[in-house]
Amino acid sequence: MASQIRDDIGFYAWVSLADAGASVSYHRGFLAVDTGSLMSRLTLSQQATLRGIADAAWRASEQQLVHLVQERLGPDLFEYRAIARPKPPTPSIPERLIAAH
Repeated sequence: MASQIRDDIGFYAWVSLADAGASVSYHRGFLAVDTGSLMSRLTLSQQATLRGIADAAWRASEQQLVHLVQERLGPDLFEYRAIARPKPPTPSIPERLIAAH
């Protein structure tokens, strides 16, 4: 499954619109290496974008908007997914995510 998420704003948009139980892959690789290691095959710009997405996913998880899961696909290869949780009644999701930032 190719990632549909291109940046942190795209991740926030997905969280805002996703139905409970929907999932999205936000990275395929090894997140700890790919976000800022000398061993990463990503450019510095790509690493920064991926860090933004990973941070956005973590904030959404802390706000109980998503479950974060990973699946091991092979040696040093994982797929990182967010699974939408039921929407909270209030405050709005964008307000919660902005406040968490």
